Amino acid sequence: MGEGTARKQRGQIVTPRKIASAALFFCVLGTALLLPPLVLVFNTQMRVLGLPTELIYLFSVWLVLILGTRWFAYRLPDDDRQEGGK
Repeated sequence: MGEGTARKQRGQIVTPRKIASAALFFCVLGTALLLPPLVLVFNTQMRVLGLPTELIYLFSVWLVLILGTRWFAYRLPDDDRQEGGK
C-alpha cells in the first residue's frame, strides 16, 4: 500500500485510492442529478409546504452534495507533497 495508510472498515480494506475514486463518482453522480432531463421529472404542479417539488429536489440534491463533499474532505488523506512537486 504505497499510497498511504489503509483503514479496515467492516471487513474491507479502504485505501485512499478507493476513497478518491468514490469522490470522483460522487461528483459525476451529482452532475447527472442536476442535468435537465432528471430535474424535469420533478417539474409538476404539485407543491409540498407551498414549495414546488422541483425546487425541493434541487435544494435536496445540493444539500446532499455539500454534506458528501464535507465527508469526503474529512476521509481523504492530506496531500503531504510540497508545491515544488517533490
